[in-house]
Amino acid sequence: MNAVLKINLNHKSYLRNPEVTILGQKIVAESIRLIDYLGFEEFTFKKLAQEINSTEASVYRYFENKHKLLIYLVSYYWVWLDYQISFQTNNISDPAQRLGIIIRILTEASLDNLQTTYIDEAALHRIVIADAAKAYLTKGVDEDNNAQYFREYKTLCRKIAAVLLEIAPNYPYPHTLISTVMEATHQQTYFVQHLPSLTDIKSGENTTGKVADFLKHLVFAAIAAYKI
Repeated sequence: MNAVLKINLNHKSYLRNPEVTILGQKIVAESIRLIDYLGFEEFTFKKLAQEINSTEASVYRYFENKHKLLIYLVSYYWVWLDYQISFQTNNISDPAQRLGIIIRILTEASLDNLQTTYIDEAALHRIVIADAAKAYLTKGVDEDNNAQYFREYKTLCRKIAAVLLEIAPNYPYPHTLISTVMEATHQQTYFVQHLPSLTDIKSGENTTGKVADFLKHLVFAAIAAYKI
């Protein structure tokens, strides 16, 4: 049996840590289901409160607004991926092999994980694809950045870039390339589903595998001339 995975975020996006109470966990779990169903624009705390048979005031005790909730959910997603990467590459000494595994993990984030007891990672992945950019494409992005709301995203980018630099230590754009890959993972999946003329990957032909193959080609071709 898989061990239960608990992910705790020490994060300023919440007013009260939802991980430590049953109501808080219910708020997070149901918000994922509801945002996935309605879309972020149509999602409200009033609708969430109705779904969990509680009050809007109880939701506001955990999150100041739905923007902060979205930041929390996206941060959770990046921490969960970071854990998966650490677990699956822990005993891999070859950095090229590790980087290939990491890219695969980024593309397979749509698969639900039985180690988490109440989070639907497949639904969370769909939210990240559709709405993650809304967490930082805002007028208040600098203030949010100063509050370290994007720390988990940046930490994972640095971690993957460090693996790339083990392969090609003189490559001049490690963070640029890795952040592009992290975003392209979601963009290409979205294009397959909704804007197919923007991608050569077809729906129903092992989308995650094809996206991973493309991104591996992109990364390893970019660093080929810099490999030691």
